[in-house]
Order: sequence, then structure tokens, then C-alpha cells
Amino acid sequence: MATDPFPQHLPTLDRLGVFDPSNVSSSEIAAEWLNAFSAAITQSDTAAIVDLFLEDGFWKDVIALTWDLRTFRGRNDIKKLLDARLAATGLYELCLLQEPLTEPVLQNVFPDFAWLRFCFGFTTKHGKGTGVVYLVPLPDSKWKAYTLLTCLDSLINFPQKLGNLRNKEADHGSWEEKRRQETELANNDPTVIVIGAGHSGLETAARLKYIGVPTLVIDKKPRVGDSWRDRYKALCLHDPTYYNQTLYLNFPPTWPLYTPAAKLADWLEGYARFLELDVWTASTITKTSWNDSTKAWTVEISRGGKGTRVLTVKHLVFATGSGGRPIVPDIPGKASFKGSTMHSSEFKSAANHVGKKAIVVGCCNSAHDIAQDFCSHGADITMYQRSSTLVISAESVAAMLGAIYKDGFPIELADTYNTSLPWAVGRLLHQRITPAVAETADKEILDGLAKVGFKTNLGIDGAGVMSLYLERGGGYYIDTGASKSIIDGDIKIKSGSTIESFTENGLRFADGTELQADVIVFATGYGDPRDFMRDVCGDEVASKITRVWGLDEEGQSAGAWRYCGHDGLWFANGNLALSRFHSLHLALQIKAIEEGILNKADVVI
Repeated sequence: MATDPFPQHLPTLDRLGVFDPSNVSSSEIAAEWLNAFSAAITQSDTAAIVDLFLEDGFWKDVIALTWDLRTFRGRNDIKKLLDARLAATGLYELCLLQEPLTEPVLQNVFPDFAWLRFCFGFTTKHGKGTGVVYLVPLPDSKWKAYTLLTCLDSLINFPQKLGNLRNKEADHGSWEEKRRQETELANNDPTVIVIGAGHSGLETAARLKYIGVPTLVIDKKPRVGDSWRDRYKALCLHDPTYYNQTLYLNFPPTWPLYTPAAKLADWLEGYARFLELDVWTASTITKTSWNDSTKAWTVEISRGGKGTRVLTVKHLVFATGSGGRPIVPDIPGKASFKGSTMHSSEFKSAANHVGKKAIVVGCCNSAHDIAQDFCSHGADITMYQRSSTLVISAESVAAMLGAIYKDGFPIELADTYNTSLPWAVGRLLHQRITPAVAETADKEILDGLAKVGFKTNLGIDGAGVMSLYLERGGGYYIDTGASKSIIDGDIKIKSGSTIESFTENGLRFADGTELQADVIVFATGYGDPRDFMRDVCGDEVASKITRVWGLDEEGQSAGAWRYCGHDGLWFANGNLALSRFHSLHLALQIKAIEEGILNKADVVI
């Protein structure tokens, strides 16, 4: 049995020896703790600082002290962080935030578990940031930090050019020509090339542009947004609009709760245009070389019918998605099959298969969407389930996110709260929430699926949909309707036996059964996100890159949005929420390197 990397338990009232902490002044407790914390920092008394934490407390840092995404667990490791980085970065001007939505508040998370959350602003030698602290009570009426976040929001000398810092010059006819020259790189090479004009690439480019880093986005497809536009026609986001807002330019209040992929594609095309991002479409990188002395890339780009350009840049950012090449299982006898086969990435619509027999291999989001599309077009559709699947209703996901992702709640603050807990803590919460949702809101769906033989699970270690997303980037279905079709028998299920081979008319299984099909769609996932980087940069560079997707031993992103093993090479991967938030931290790291603020070799913990 694998060793659990996060073996902690929640500090429940029982474990802490506390009965009812509710009759307290949250503001007074927060101020008292922050004053003690600030005094200890001023005196560089790291022993006093760590004494303000539980013995097994956490300090999570988002590039404020470490210029990295790090989580330190336990007083010893927190002290190592402070001994290594407190003097180097500084931590000044700590200020308790008491505005609405940031004010100190006692939260009864579960009947046996409560904490007091508060926020504070801080300044380092190079930037300003936000801290979030979660205190828990002790029997002597003292409160100690269970977990603390320090998150860098801006660089002091290089703020984002927003609001009062926007361009204030009136333009009398030169704007179009200026934009043409900027987009064509008429005068200078960019500092950064972002590969991929999907949401992650565009938001990263926007962050970089408005922090003063010249950036070019390239994409092999003809139009911005084609990475969404070219997927199957029935694709619609499974999580709500409040969670999926784009930075600097929010969806209007008329926007549907669940966004169709084609609509998102059009939005991204307008987004790139309105934010004046420099994008080359129908363009591919044909050659790269890295100069370790100058820390620069030479990049050759074929622009389709517009010739070839060779650029010298400092950074390459791969925003080519959380997966790599499509994975299709190698099944014997494919040549004998008389029907058609395709990966889900090639599937467009079931409209051409009305009345036909279809099999979808796989049982996660894409598989369900495609099976429902076949069902809606009158096909005889069977899903082949290879292993159990986490199923949660879209309504339950929206309810879980809805505490902070909703109308009237600032998206920046929602993102800060969303990242404020280490995964080790978040996992413990999800291990309670997930079975509770399964036994209440989603019980009817899950019971119905069980009756027809559809196998479900509760995620990795019972930690729900987020455990699967963060670790694997998939393995779940957020139900937007296909579960009812399965329960009603309109989508049939085959499971419990491995595929043995193709036949002339379908698939044969190890149990001796055969499923007939005119078309078989393999919704079997994607490979490593390093695949595309290897194609562009070669094996020597690729050999230095860490794992990109998944979590490291601290519960942080393994290689996205942070140093990944090679100078000047980055990955921007994730859903719309992750990209909106961490694009800032990637941009700040690049800006700090370019301005001589950050030298990775100097950051040793």
C-alpha cells in the first residue's frame, strides 16, 4: 500500500480540548495574533514566530518569500523557511484588513471544527502581497495558526498598468498603424514567446503585457480560440461562469451559467483583440536553440503564407494544455473493423451517425458529453467503463464553489481564498465534504447509477473531484445530464471485462461478449504535457524538465507556473480559474528575472 503523503488530521475541537470557541471577538483575536507575529518578525525572532503556529501547522507561500510555490509543514520546516528567506526578502508593514469580506471571521466549518480566518497586507523588499491566516483555539484561550498564506500580488517598482496607471494619451489616428507594427514586431524582438492562444496563453500574455514585458503569442491554428472551437460541438463548460471569469475583462452579466465551447472561443478571440495582445496564428516553431551563456532562445517561426521569422527571446511559455498527445489503446484487429474509429479530440458531432450503433470507450467528462450527443441524435450508444468514475452533479460543484465565486464577490479575493489552504488541509476538508454530498444532494443520481452497473468512486483517498483534477487532470464526470440517460437506459453501460480485440463489426471482450458498432470513439485521455515541448525544444532540453502536471510532495503544482528545471522555460497549464490566478505569479517571476530582482541560484532553503 502506498504511503500517504499527507497523513495529518484536522485539529478538531476534540483534539484541541476545546468546547465552544464562539463567544469571542474575532477582530481582537486576529489583532493580538498579528501584533505578536509582527513584533517577532521585526526582531527577527524566528523561534517566537514559529511558536505562534500549531506544532504541525503550515506556511504556504506563493512567490512572496520563496519566489516559488511552496508549502512548509511543521514548526521545524517553517523555521527553516524563515531562517533562509526572512532577511533576504523582508516582511514589513503588516496590516490587518478589516474591509467587508476580508474582516476577521470565526467560521464553523463542521460541527466539531472551527477556525478564525483573517487577512493582512504586507510589503517585502520588492513587492506587496496579501496574507491569509487560519487560527484555531487552544484550552488556555490562546489561538495559534493552523495555516498561513503569503501571496505576492505586485512588484513595487513595476505595477500592472491598470486603472490610474493606464495609457492616458489621446490618439488621433495613429493607433491602427501602431498596433500593426507591434503585432508584426517591426522594431524589436519580444522578451517572451507564449506557445498556445487558448485561455492560459492569452491570460499569461495579458499579465506580461501590462507589467511591461513584451510578449508574442503564437498558435498553429488559423484563429484565436480554435483550441476550443475545434472540439466536439456539444462541449460546454461543466463549472459555473463565476469560477471561469477571464482576467481584466469579465463576462457580461448576461453570460450563461455554463459556457458553450464555441461561445468561449469567440470570447477569447475578442479578448486578444480588446487587450491588444500580439498574436500570430497559423504559425509554428520550426527550430529552437538555447544559449546557456546569454540565457536566451533563438526561435525560428514559420508563419504559413507570411514567410519565416527568427527571433531571440529570453523565455518560452508552453500554454498547450494540461495533456499531451491523444492516448488511444493499442487493440488487436483494428484493420478488420469495418466501421470508423477516432479519439475524442477528433470527434465533432453525432449528427452524422443518426440511427447508428456507437461505442464510447471511457467514462469521464468528454466520454459522457459525447455519449449524450449520440443519445440525443438517436444512436444506439454504449459506454465502456474501464474503471470506476467519480460522479458529482454540476449543481453540487456550483454550490461548493458558490461560497466565494458568486455575484458581488471580488474575483481576486475569491482566488486568494481559494488558494489559501495547503492541499494537505484542503484534502482533509474534501474527505468530509465529498461523502456528505454523495449521501445527500447526489444520492439519487449515485444510487441510480449503481443500479444499472455504473461504478463510481469518491476520488483519490476519498477527496473528491479536486483530488482527481489536481493529480491527474481528469478521472471524473461533473454531471450535466448524461447520468439520467444512463439511469434511464438510453445510454447503455458495459464494464467488468477487458477489451480483447476488434472484430469486423465491433469489439470483443475477454468475457466472450461482443458489442457491435458502426463508430467507436476513444475518450481515453491525453499524454504528458511535456510532449509538445519535446517536439519544439528537443530531447536534451526535455530531459531536464520536471513533471509538469500533478502535485509535488508539498501538495503544490509539480511544474506549472513555476521553475520546471530549465532556465527560460515555463508551463502555463490549467482550467480558467487556475490560469486567471497563477498567470500573475508566472508574469511576476519573469519580470523579476528580467529586472535583476530574482536570481534562482540565490534562493536556497
